[in-house]
Amino acid sequence: MAGDDWTANDIPDLTGRVAVVTGASAGIGAETARVLGAKGARVILGVRDIAKGEAVVAGIRARHPSAQVEVQRLDLAALASVKRFAQGTRTRLTRLDLLVANAGVMAPPQGRTEDGFELQFGINHLGHFALIGHLMPLLDSTKGARLVVLSSMAHKVGKLDFEDLNWRDRRYKASRAYGDSKIANLYFVAELARRLGNRGPRVTAAHPGWTATELQRHSGLANFFNRFFAQGVEMGALPTLRAAFDPAAAPGDYFGPGGFLEMRGAPVKVKPSARAGDEDSAQRLWTHSEALTGVTY
Repeated sequence: MAGDDWTANDIPDLTGRVAVVTGASAGIGAETARVLGAKGARVILGVRDIAKGEAVVAGIRARHPSAQVEVQRLDLAALASVKRFAQGTRTRLTRLDLLVANAGVMAPPQGRTEDGFELQFGINHLGHFALIGHLMPLLDSTKGARLVVLSSMAHKVGKLDFEDLNWRDRRYKASRAYGDSKIANLYFVAELARRLGNRGPRVTAAHPGWTATELQRHSGLANFFNRFFAQGVEMGALPTLRAAFDPAAAPGDYFGPGGFLEMRGAPVKVKPSARAGDEDSAQRLWTHSEALTGVTY
């Protein structure tokens, strides 16, 4: 594995490659799209808010006039929107070198997706599960394709209740539901890597540490402490980018900041919680996810 001083300068020229970044209308997703565009990739920003996405595109082009960046509508809280986005992507593209499953929500008030899923589980896990399944044929047919799924340090408090994944019978706890969705991301990566073996895209995971973004807008405490502990999006995006481009990254590897408590610092390979390595839970979640979304791989 490359050294622990890894930066965006370690990313090769990406001319001719194509990437999709979900949730790229702000924060880490926008920064990831900017770096990819600056390196020459064609980048599709999958966003719910087209106006915000177009503002990001304008900002990228202001800094990198030749960047090939575009916006397409994607609402991960609606399986119909996920399917439309994927169908359009498969129609327009002949290759997909990188898919970054970055979009997410963190600790909002209790809510439900269009399909009735608990909002965080529905967007952070099930929406991406469906999207990746729909796009897998395109990833599969692209030599050297990579898939990166964003998790969080909060996965360490996640503990899925398989009898009530969508919080219908329990008293709702937003922070716990967020942790559940983030351990679900790691279960997904581990199970997909196991199923793919040595074929198809290389799937890895990443977390940004404590990075100041819009994700924390529902948490007054996190917003307050941002000024003391948070790093900027330029650093926060590096674990995603290393997971996507480090040639030594193995299927299932997990990247995060290398500093104190993984809150900030240069991107390194990190260890998920012991619970995140539970193969039985990963397989069980996969079965539930197929049943809930109607998407099979």
